[in-house]
Amino acid sequence: MTQAVTADIAIIGRINAVPAILQVICETTGLRFAAVARVTESSWTACAVLDTLGFGLEVGGELEVATTLCHEIRSTRQTIVIDKASEDEQYCRHHAPRQYRFESYISVPVLRTDGSFFGTICALDAQPTPLKGTAIQPMMESFARLLAIQIESEESAQRTERALHKERAMAEVREQFIAVLGHDLRNPLFAITAGAELLSQRLTDDKQRAIALHILTCGQRATELVRDMLDFARGRLGAGIPLNLQPCHDLPDALGHVASELQRVHPQRRIILDIGQVGGLLCDRERITQLLSNLIANALLHGDPQGPVTVRASLNDSTFDLSVHNQGTPIAPQTLPLLFEPFSRPISGAPQPGLGLGLYIAKQIALAHGGRMEVTSSAEAGTLFSFRLPKGRPETPAAPPASS
Repeated sequence: MTQAVTADIAIIGRINAVPAILQVICETTGLRFAAVARVTESSWTACAVLDTLGFGLEVGGELEVATTLCHEIRSTRQTIVIDKASEDEQYCRHHAPRQYRFESYISVPVLRTDGSFFGTICALDAQPTPLKGTAIQPMMESFARLLAIQIESEESAQRTERALHKERAMAEVREQFIAVLGHDLRNPLFAITAGAELLSQRLTDDKQRAIALHILTCGQRATELVRDMLDFARGRLGAGIPLNLQPCHDLPDALGHVASELQRVHPQRRIILDIGQVGGLLCDRERITQLLSNLIANALLHGDPQGPVTVRASLNDSTFDLSVHNQGTPIAPQTLPLLFEPFSRPISGAPQPGLGLGLYIAKQIALAHGGRMEVTSSAEAGTLFSFRLPKGRPETPAAPPASS
């Protein structure tokens, strides 16, 4: 049996209507054997079988194609109907009825929409049965047309599935490449930033010190991009964002430090802090501050340049809430569901800094903690990104820390 025929058997096996078709044929005609056959120039293979006659053929079973009437149908593309082979003028001396010991027989061609021949739907019995001139032939020919459509639908679905599988495999290779590349870049970037920081402290010439500081700033920015790439790869490859969960007693100071760092980078903007008593939260301190940094950076980039960015954090009996609010042009409703997708950017002709991974990584950090990200946006109320972490959430094992 060829690989192509094996694939055709599998296709017929996935078409749920085939057993019902064979059942209807047998019940309507009284014939006790019915099958869907794949017929080629050199082979006859059963793809589906209903046998209460004891014919002895199962799915995958083969007949010598030249001994079958289906071989003739492949040439003529015409239905064959026999009521009683031993008395039929055309087939009384034919070898097929004698070899397979049938009297009544009907077989219709299954033709694809392009006219190519797939095989037949056939039925037979050792007893004679009146078939000619009845509704049996048009019924089975309708079944054959239906089956041809189903076959092509299954083939199309398989091609799509193979293409998706190939694309997923390629995407995984790309993401693994990103992960390896990001990992290998960390050490040289650390050396660059450490060296630049040391030079900036030791150099006395203002021009040389400015160059060293510029190198340090660029190195730190590159380090952030590499971190984003690694977090993206972990999220996409299924490992998830790694966490180191500990009670964080200095969380208010950590959140305030993030805001002050961004305030220094954007001295013309106003960042308002409203941080409550959130110390002692069980979380990954570095990841929570990374989440907040991404949200503030997003608000500074897309919010009203004249309006403040407000950071609020609170802890009550049931939840930890961390939010960032800004005024500005509201986010379009159709864009809201896409904001936390990787590489998501607003539709704009202006170039945007970064990789477009900030909100995606923020969501992955929230999910890794067992929390969720939410966003609301309107012209009146402004845009509000919120991280909500239930205190009573089921604790799940954190992913192991990434090796450096």
